[in-house]
Amino acid sequence: MSLENKKIRVLIVDDSAVVRQTMSSILQTDPDIEIMATACDPYIAAKRIQLEVPDVITLDVEMPRMDGLTFLKKIMTQHPIPVLIISSLTEEGSQTALKALEYGAVDVIAKPRMDTKEFIEESRIRLIEAVKTAAKAKLFPRHASLHVEPKLSADAVIPKAPALSMIKTTEVVVAVGASTGGTEALRVFLEALPLDCPGVVIVQHMPESFTKSFANRLNDLCAISVKEAENGDTVIPGHALVAPGNKHMLLKRSGAKYYVEVKEGPLVNRHRPSVDVLFRSAARYAGANAVGIIMTGMGDDGARGLLEMKEAGAKTAAQDEDSCVVYGMPKEAVKLGAADRVLPLDKLASFAVKPF
Repeated sequence: MSLENKKIRVLIVDDSAVVRQTMSSILQTDPDIEIMATACDPYIAAKRIQLEVPDVITLDVEMPRMDGLTFLKKIMTQHPIPVLIISSLTEEGSQTALKALEYGAVDVIAKPRMDTKEFIEESRIRLIEAVKTAAKAKLFPRHASLHVEPKLSADAVIPKAPALSMIKTTEVVVAVGASTGGTEALRVFLEALPLDCPGVVIVQHMPESFTKSFANRLNDLCAISVKEAENGDTVIPGHALVAPGNKHMLLKRSGAKYYVEVKEGPLVNRHRPSVDVLFRSAARYAGANAVGIIMTGMGDDGARGLLEMKEAGAKTAAQDEDSCVVYGMPKEAVKLGAADRVLPLDKLASFAVKPF
């Protein structure tokens, strides 16, 4: 029986009884998800997996007896199962969670926030979406129906309007959107860019505080400079700006110069930052001076925005199915006719520099 016809069985592994109960309560509001079991540490989880294999594991990083990274390595080498890392919003924790992505975790999300009604609802939406995404993820070899509120479009942050870009300038901007699997895809993409590449603006679906560690890690690995975007940062060649978690990022123009606006706003396509918001702003302010690239990820965030970029004269590309962890966002963009090219991951950097 396919995942579309049966419930997604989830194993929750966390040393906090409160977190286990909170996550169980949230996930059980969705009729397509069932809690197979909970475990307070990896040893108990391992015994449970011997009896029954879950479809998705949610895994804390810091736990007694065995840490989450060690358990993750064992899972991925012995019995690969889609794993979601559930982590607290701390700088140290975010670095560890990013390491977990390198080891094969599907995604990393923040532990549910229960302090206000708004955060409770957003935590519910994000956690359920993440579990459903993980259940469909493609696990690459490694070394070592719920009724939810209607998805808001980019209109909630930036209204659609005629393009304000100049006909053509010497400055080109590359706008990139990614979600599940995007942390490694972006590493491959950015490592391949030369020092004289166009300025790059990136939305990767990721919790707040994680994006700074993510950008710093990429900055250490890549020839170009990479940083978490701050409001007003200029977009210049040889530099990449990553939208901060829990904030939308828009491309703006002042004369011939491009810069970014980082702002609050509602979830768009159930995400903040949203790829559609970035792509719409690129269509509006850069037009034919932009290149749009949509990468691996679940859902359709960015598909309509990429089409708007193409209609404004930008060159556009989507990552192909074979190289995606989840062929969702690129697939929707291709269905809309938004992508000029469909390319494997290792060809996207060349397209960004010379989109022909």
